[in-house]
Amino acid sequence: MKAIVFDTFGGTEVLHEVDAEIPEPGPGQVRVRVRAVGVNPVDGKIRSGIMEAIFPTTLPAIPGGEIAGVVDALGEGVDGFKVGDEVLGWSDTGAYAQYALATAAVLAPKPVGLDWTHAAALPVASDGAERVLDLLDVKAGETLLIHGASGALGTIAVQLAVARGARVIGTAGPANQDYVTSLGATALVYGEGLVERVRAVAPEGVDAVFDAAGKGALEDSITLRGGTDRIVTTADFRAGELGVVFAEGPQRRSGARLAELARLAAAGELVTTVGAVHPLADAAAAQQASDAGHSRGKLVLTVA
Repeated sequence: MKAIVFDTFGGTEVLHEVDAEIPEPGPGQVRVRVRAVGVNPVDGKIRSGIMEAIFPTTLPAIPGGEIAGVVDALGEGVDGFKVGDEVLGWSDTGAYAQYALATAAVLAPKPVGLDWTHAAALPVASDGAERVLDLLDVKAGETLLIHGASGALGTIAVQLAVARGARVIGTAGPANQDYVTSLGATALVYGEGLVERVRAVAPEGVDAVFDAAGKGALEDSITLRGGTDRIVTTADFRAGELGVVFAEGPQRRSGARLAELARLAAAGELVTTVGAVHPLADAAAAQQASDAGHSRGKLVLTVA
């Protein structure tokens, strides 16, 4: 099979295509013929080596963990799936490849109305968004500030927070203001003067802050909160220095919950926005775009 690997840590230049053996599923696993792969900021951070303390990596490694595809083979003891089923979820063996293994419990059936690229955009963002909203204990009637509201994670976080009954203020670039508004948030441009802009629309203050951008907004967040309480970042590695929680806990990876959200997405009740789409061979370009940030929605690789 074709796969993208890296043999050493570094920039996107360390990514290259190889011919690899097709993996065999073990007990509780299925093999998935991959059709689309979600590209996430963490992929580039793991590739660079700066995540070694959190996610130790054995080299050579296939990047990624978010897949949508067709069940190709079943391991021992797998119930609920059969060969030919269309699924989405998380890979156990890396995602940037023609085939991947996945634990059956973290897969969900792909609804007919959800295409491959939008299916691949859902697992990581939905899991991360719900995990942080729970860490922040966001409740109905509260005001939540989300940095990076137009990205893949921010897009889902805005909608799930609104569904909880929270008022959401979302920061994004000038080109994404209408998009963030369409998700149900009050949109603001990030950058200098943000504290004043937030206070103008929320004079009563903000109850919690979710930083999905990692673009230097923690100081403003601390000012707005009057301290570090109820601020969580998934992207800013200065969190520890500033006394802010970095959401590095274990992912939940619930196939059952993912199935519920996939049904909502297929019905148009949950927006999953796909940005640029690249073929597998252009994984380096996709990671470059991801590393740069500022994209709307999820970057996706398609696998022939």
